Amino acid sequence: MPISSASLFSACSQRPAFHSIDISGAKYAQDFALTDHNGQLRHLAEFKGKVVVLFFGYTQCPDVCPTSMAELAEIKQQLGADGDKLQGLFVTLDPERDRPDMLKAYMGNFDSSFLALYTSVDKLPALAQDFRIYYKKVPGKTPTSYTLDHTAGSYVYDPSGKLRLMSRYGTGAQPLLEDVKLLLQGV
Repeated sequence: MPISSASLFSACSQRPAFHSIDISGAKYAQDFALTDHNGQLRHLAEFKGKVVVLFFGYTQCPDVCPTSMAELAEIKQQLGADGDKLQGLFVTLDPERDRPDMLKAYMGNFDSSFLALYTSVDKLPALAQDFRIYYKKVPGKTPTSYTLDHTAGSYVYDPSGKLRLMSRYGTGAQPLLEDVKLLLQGV
């Protein structure tokens, strides 16, 4: 049975079946200049050769942030020998309370290779705007007991440093693991 040129064209033009939202070609969230929990200035280009999963949150988050980081640590373990090709990055939306020592301890709860990043309070709005991240303080019983409403997804960059995916919170580790594997294969 002969194959038509139309079916060949459609087979070649199909995009990969990612579980996350494919945002390849997006013109935002392209780079950053943030300090890590060890005091070192970091840029996205430093992580070339790895799939980077970037999550915005805060250390006092009761559920979303620790769940997201725990799932990322699980993904790294499930990658086995390729686990070192995954870089987890956590960017705090609460630089007032999330001091470097707290951020380092927080990352230690998940994976010692993951880095927590921060900027100053006055530069945070521009960073959030560039990454299209929503965050808002929700007052607590005392001035320092506030919580933060925030975007609960992760950006995923391929090994060449290009923004490829937005992984939604609540989908679990397995779908993101499969997406990471595809990116590691050069898809």
